[in-house]
Amino acid sequence: MDVQTLRLFREVAGGATVTETAAGAHLTQPALSRALRRLEHEAGAELFRRSGRLLRLTPAGHAFRRHVEAVLDQLDQGLREVGEIVAPGTGVVPLAFLHTFGTWLVPDVLRGFLREHPGTRFELRQHGEAGLEAELLEGTADLVLTSGDPGHPQLRWERLLVEPLRLAVPPRHRLARRRRVRLADLADETFILLRPGYALRETTERLCAEAGFVPRIGFEGDEVETLRGLVTAGLGVSVLPLPHAAEFPAPHLELTDVDAARDIGLAWAGGRTLPPPSETFRQYVLAAGLDRPHRTM
Repeated sequence: MDVQTLRLFREVAGGATVTETAAGAHLTQPALSRALRRLEHEAGAELFRRSGRLLRLTPAGHAFRRHVEAVLDQLDQGLREVGEIVAPGTGVVPLAFLHTFGTWLVPDVLRGFLREHPGTRFELRQHGEAGLEAELLEGTADLVLTSGDPGHPQLRWERLLVEPLRLAVPPRHRLARRRRVRLADLADETFILLRPGYALRETTERLCAEAGFVPRIGFEGDEVETLRGLVTAGLGVSVLPLPHAAEFPAPHLELTDVDAARDIGLAWAGGRTLPPPSETFRQYVLAAGLDRPHRTM
Protein backbone atom coordinates (compact mmCIF):
# COMPACT_ATOMS: atom_id res chain seq x y z
CA MET A 1 0.00 0.00 0.00
CA ASP A 2 2.09 2.90 -1.30
CA VAL A 3 1.51 6.64 -1.07
CA GLN A 4 0.97 7.09 -4.82
CA THR A 5 -1.87 4.51 -4.83
CA LEU A 6 -3.49 6.24 -1.84
CA ARG A 7 -3.35 9.55 -3.71
CA LEU A 8 -4.96 7.91 -6.76
CA PHE A 9 -7.67 6.43 -4.53
CA ARG A 10 -8.36 9.88 -3.08
CA GLU A 11 -8.73 11.39 -6.56
CA VAL A 12 -11.20 8.77 -7.74
CA ALA A 13 -13.05 8.77 -4.40
CA GLY A 14 -13.47 12.54 -4.79
CA GLY A 15 -15.39 12.12 -8.04
CA ALA A 16 -12.68 12.17 -10.71
CA THR A 17 -13.04 9.65 -13.53
CA VAL A 18 -10.55 6.89 -14.10
CA THR A 19 -9.62 8.56 -17.39
CA GLU A 20 -8.93 11.94 -15.74
CA THR A 21 -7.04 10.40 -12.83
CA ALA A 22 -4.89 8.20 -15.06
CA ALA A 23 -4.01 11.12 -17.34
CA GLY A 24 -3.09 13.33 -14.38
CA ALA A 25 -0.83 10.62 -12.99
CA HIS A 26 0.69 9.79 -16.41
CA LEU A 27 -0.64 6.23 -16.19
CA THR A 28 -2.68 4.09 -18.56
CA GLN A 29 -6.25 3.36 -17.50
CA PRO A 30 -5.53 -0.38 -17.11
CA ALA A 31 -2.56 0.41 -14.87
CA LEU A 32 -4.74 2.62 -12.67
CA SER A 33 -7.44 -0.02 -12.50
CA ARG A 34 -4.89 -2.64 -11.46
CA ALA A 35 -3.55 -0.33 -8.74
CA LEU A 36 -7.04 0.22 -7.34
CA ARG A 37 -7.75 -3.53 -7.38
CA ARG A 38 -4.50 -4.18 -5.49
CA LEU A 39 -5.58 -1.58 -2.94
CA GLU A 40 -8.94 -3.31 -2.49
CA HIS A 41 -7.13 -6.61 -2.01
CA GLU A 42 -4.89 -5.12 0.67
CA ALA A 43 -7.87 -3.46 2.37
CA GLY A 44 -9.79 -6.73 2.29
CA ALA A 45 -12.99 -5.23 0.85
CA GLU A 46 -14.52 -3.71 -2.28
CA LEU A 47 -13.99 0.03 -2.12
CA PHE A 48 -15.76 1.00 -5.36
CA ARG A 49 -18.77 0.01 -7.43
CA ARG A 50 -19.16 1.16 -11.03
CA SER A 51 -21.90 3.63 -11.95
CA GLY A 52 -21.64 4.52 -15.63
CA ARG A 53 -18.26 6.15 -16.25
CA LEU A 54 -17.74 6.81 -12.56
CA LEU A 55 -16.64 4.66 -9.67
CA ARG A 56 -18.77 5.17 -6.57
CA LEU A 57 -17.59 4.40 -3.07
CA THR A 58 -19.02 1.46 -1.19
CA PRO A 59 -19.68 1.82 2.58
CA ALA A 60 -16.24 0.30 3.16
CA GLY A 61 -14.79 2.80 0.68
CA HIS A 62 -16.35 5.73 2.55
CA ALA A 63 -14.84 4.54 5.83
CA PHE A 64 -11.46 3.97 4.21
CA ARG A 65 -11.52 7.38 2.51
CA ARG A 66 -11.78 9.27 5.80
CA HIS A 67 -8.61 7.66 7.10
CA VAL A 68 -6.73 7.98 3.81
CA GLU A 69 -7.44 11.72 3.70
CA ALA A 70 -6.25 12.14 7.30
CA VAL A 71 -3.05 10.18 6.59
CA LEU A 72 -2.27 12.10 3.40
CA ASP A 73 -3.00 15.45 5.05
CA GLN A 74 -0.56 14.64 7.85
CA LEU A 75 2.02 13.42 5.37
CA ASP A 76 1.70 16.55 3.22
CA GLN A 77 2.01 18.76 6.30
CA GLY A 78 5.14 16.89 7.32
CA LEU A 79 6.63 17.26 3.86
CA ARG A 80 5.90 20.99 3.88
CA GLU A 81 7.58 21.38 7.28
CA VAL A 82 10.61 19.43 6.11
CA GLY A 83 10.79 21.66 3.05
CA GLU A 84 10.73 24.75 5.27
CA ILE A 85 13.44 23.32 7.51
CA VAL A 86 15.88 22.50 4.71
CA ALA A 87 15.15 25.45 2.43
CA PRO A 88 18.38 27.48 2.04
CA GLY A 89 18.03 30.95 3.53
CA THR A 90 14.67 30.24 5.20
CA GLY A 91 15.13 26.95 7.04
CA VAL A 92 15.84 25.97 10.63
CA VAL A 93 19.28 25.42 12.18
CA PRO A 94 19.23 23.22 15.33
CA LEU A 95 22.19 24.60 17.33
CA ALA A 96 23.42 23.62 20.79
CA PHE A 97 26.12 25.44 22.74
CA LEU A 98 28.02 25.54 25.98
CA HIS A 99 26.02 27.65 28.42
CA THR A 100 28.91 30.06 29.04
CA PHE A 101 28.68 31.12 25.37
CA GLY A 102 25.13 32.42 25.76
CA THR A 103 26.18 35.90 26.85
CA TRP A 104 28.69 36.70 24.11
CA LEU A 105 29.65 34.18 21.42
CA VAL A 106 26.25 32.87 20.35
CA PRO A 107 24.47 36.27 20.18
CA ASP A 108 27.36 37.76 18.20
CA VAL A 109 27.51 34.89 15.71
CA LEU A 110 23.75 34.71 15.20
CA ARG A 111 23.47 38.47 14.78
CA GLY A 112 26.05 38.48 12.00
CA PHE A 113 24.59 35.44 10.24
CA LEU A 114 21.02 36.75 10.33
CA ARG A 115 22.10 39.99 8.69
CA GLU A 116 23.03 37.89 5.64
CA HIS A 117 20.27 35.25 5.98
CA PRO A 118 17.32 36.98 7.67
CA GLY A 119 14.86 34.19 6.88
CA THR A 120 16.73 31.54 8.89
CA ARG A 121 15.39 30.35 12.24
CA PHE A 122 17.41 28.76 15.05
CA GLU A 123 16.44 26.08 17.55
CA LEU A 124 18.80 26.73 20.47
CA ARG A 125 19.78 24.46 23.38
CA GLN A 126 22.34 24.96 26.17
CA HIS A 127 24.30 22.16 27.85
CA GLY A 128 27.56 21.11 29.41
CA GLU A 129 30.00 19.22 27.18
CA ALA A 130 28.41 15.79 27.74
CA GLY A 131 24.99 17.10 26.76
CA LEU A 132 26.39 18.73 23.64
CA GLU A 133 27.92 15.45 22.48
CA ALA A 134 24.61 13.68 23.03
CA GLU A 135 22.77 16.30 20.97
CA LEU A 136 24.97 15.51 17.97
CA LEU A 137 24.94 11.74 18.38
CA GLU A 138 21.16 11.64 18.82
CA GLY A 139 20.59 14.00 15.90
CA THR A 140 18.69 16.64 17.87
CA ALA A 141 21.28 19.28 16.93
CA ASP A 142 23.13 19.67 13.65
CA LEU A 143 25.94 21.80 15.11
CA VAL A 144 27.36 22.58 18.53
CA LEU A 145 29.65 25.30 19.84
CA THR A 146 31.82 23.83 22.57
CA SER A 147 35.13 24.14 24.34
CA GLY A 148 37.65 21.57 23.21
CA ASP A 149 37.48 18.70 20.78
CA PRO A 150 34.88 16.14 21.98
CA GLY A 151 37.27 13.42 20.80
CA HIS A 152 34.45 11.14 19.66
CA PRO A 153 35.15 9.06 16.51
CA GLN A 154 31.75 9.93 15.04
CA LEU A 155 32.16 13.67 15.50
CA ARG A 156 34.20 16.29 13.68
CA TRP A 157 35.45 19.43 15.36
CA GLU A 158 37.26 22.55 14.18
CA ARG A 159 38.85 25.21 16.37
CA LEU A 160 37.43 28.71 16.04
CA LEU A 161 39.46 30.61 18.63
CA VAL A 162 41.46 30.26 21.82
CA GLU A 163 39.94 31.91 24.89
CA PRO A 164 42.31 32.85 27.74
CA LEU A 165 41.43 31.83 31.27
CA ARG A 166 42.12 33.94 34.35
CA LEU A 167 42.31 33.40 38.08
CA ALA A 168 39.28 35.08 39.67
CA VAL A 169 39.91 36.18 43.27
CA PRO A 170 37.71 38.01 45.82
CA PRO A 171 37.95 41.82 45.75
CA ARG A 172 39.71 41.87 49.14
CA HIS A 173 42.00 38.93 48.43
CA ARG A 174 45.69 39.38 49.30
CA LEU A 175 46.51 39.23 45.55
CA ALA A 176 43.59 41.35 44.33
CA ARG A 177 45.73 44.37 43.42
CA ARG A 178 48.09 42.37 41.21
CA ARG A 179 47.65 41.92 37.47
CA ARG A 180 49.58 38.67 37.18
CA VAL A 181 50.16 35.74 39.50
CA ARG A 182 51.62 32.24 39.56
CA LEU A 183 49.00 29.54 40.01
CA ALA A 184 51.48 27.71 42.24
CA ASP A 185 51.14 30.56 44.73
CA LEU A 186 47.47 29.57 45.24
CA ALA A 187 48.16 25.98 46.31
CA ASP A 188 46.76 26.58 49.80
CA GLU A 189 43.63 28.41 48.65
CA THR A 190 40.07 27.07 48.49
CA PHE A 191 38.96 26.56 44.88
CA ILE A 192 35.46 26.89 43.49
CA LEU A 193 34.96 24.58 40.51
CA LEU A 194 32.33 23.30 38.15
CA ARG A 195 31.09 19.79 38.88
CA PRO A 196 32.90 16.79 37.33
CA GLY A 197 32.00 16.27 33.68
CA TYR A 198 32.59 19.85 32.60
CA ALA A 199 35.63 20.57 30.45
CA LEU A 200 36.51 23.66 32.50
CA ARG A 201 36.68 21.47 35.63
CA GLU A 202 39.11 19.11 33.89
CA THR A 203 41.16 22.06 32.60
CA THR A 204 41.43 23.60 36.07
CA GLU A 205 42.55 20.32 37.63
CA ARG A 206 45.12 19.85 34.86
CA LEU A 207 46.50 23.37 35.31
CA CYS A 208 46.78 22.87 39.08
CA ALA A 209 48.63 19.59 38.49
CA GLU A 210 51.03 21.41 36.17
CA ALA A 211 51.56 23.96 38.95
CA GLY A 212 52.39 21.15 41.37
CA PHE A 213 49.30 20.74 43.55
CA VAL A 214 45.81 19.28 43.79
CA PRO A 215 43.17 21.98 44.36
CA ARG A 216 41.29 21.97 47.65
CA ILE A 217 37.67 22.22 46.56
CA GLY A 218 35.28 24.25 48.70
CA PHE A 219 32.29 24.52 46.38
CA GLU A 220 31.07 22.98 43.12
CA GLY A 221 28.52 24.44 40.73
CA ASP A 222 26.88 24.05 37.33
CA GLU A 223 27.22 27.61 35.99
CA VAL A 224 30.31 29.76 35.49
CA GLU A 225 28.45 32.87 36.63
CA THR A 226 27.51 31.10 39.87
CA LEU A 227 31.21 30.38 40.46
CA ARG A 228 32.04 34.00 39.74
CA GLY A 229 29.44 35.13 42.27
CA LEU A 230 30.86 32.84 44.95
CA VAL A 231 34.35 34.19 44.29
CA THR A 232 33.06 37.76 44.58
CA ALA A 233 31.48 36.81 47.91
CA GLY A 234 34.92 35.79 49.19
CA LEU A 235 34.34 32.03 49.33
CA GLY A 236 37.36 31.03 47.27
CA VAL A 237 39.20 31.43 43.97
CA SER A 238 38.47 29.96 40.56
CA VAL A 239 39.98 29.63 37.07
CA LEU A 240 37.43 31.20 34.74
CA PRO A 241 37.03 32.83 31.35
CA LEU A 242 36.76 36.59 31.44
CA PRO A 243 33.19 37.82 31.95
CA HIS A 244 31.45 39.56 29.09
CA ALA A 245 30.45 42.56 31.21
CA ALA A 246 32.73 45.56 30.95
CA GLU A 247 32.84 45.89 34.73
CA PHE A 248 32.97 43.10 37.27
CA PRO A 249 33.79 43.13 40.99
CA ALA A 250 36.09 40.10 41.18
CA PRO A 251 39.63 40.76 39.89
CA HIS A 252 40.69 38.34 37.12
CA LEU A 253 44.45 37.84 37.14
CA GLU A 254 46.68 36.53 34.38
CA LEU A 255 48.43 33.25 35.21
CA THR A 256 52.13 33.27 34.34
CA ASP A 257 53.30 29.75 35.17
CA VAL A 258 50.73 27.73 33.19
CA ASP A 259 49.17 28.05 29.76
CA ALA A 260 45.69 28.99 30.97
CA ALA A 261 43.39 28.93 27.93
CA ARG A 262 40.66 26.84 26.37
CA ASP A 263 39.86 26.05 22.78
CA ILE A 264 36.47 27.02 21.42
CA GLY A 265 35.24 25.21 18.34
CA LEU A 266 32.39 23.98 16.20
CA ALA A 267 31.44 20.30 16.09
CA TRP A 268 29.13 18.25 13.88
CA ALA A 269 28.45 14.60 13.09
CA GLY A 270 30.92 13.18 10.59
CA GLY A 271 29.62 11.16 7.67
CA ARG A 272 26.30 12.97 7.67
CA THR A 273 25.25 15.53 5.08
CA LEU A 274 23.92 18.60 6.84
CA PRO A 275 20.67 20.19 5.63
CA PRO A 276 21.35 23.32 3.52
CA PRO A 277 20.58 25.89 6.27
CA SER A 278 22.89 24.17 8.75
CA GLU A 279 25.63 23.72 6.16
CA THR A 280 25.36 27.41 5.25
CA PHE A 281 25.69 28.34 8.92
CA ARG A 282 28.62 25.94 9.40
CA GLN A 283 30.52 27.51 6.51
CA TYR A 284 29.74 30.99 7.81
CA VAL A 285 31.06 30.22 11.31
CA LEU A 286 34.21 28.53 10.04
CA ALA A 287 34.96 31.48 7.74
CA ALA A 288 34.02 34.21 10.22
CA GLY A 289 37.39 34.52 11.97
CA LEU A 290 35.74 34.72 15.37
CA ASP A 291 37.43 36.65 18.10
CA ARG A 292 36.52 38.17 21.43
CA PRO A 293 37.81 41.41 22.95
CA HIS A 294 39.61 40.49 26.17
CA ARG A 295 39.92 42.57 29.30
CA THR A 296 42.39 42.09 32.09
CA MET A 297 42.16 43.30 35.63
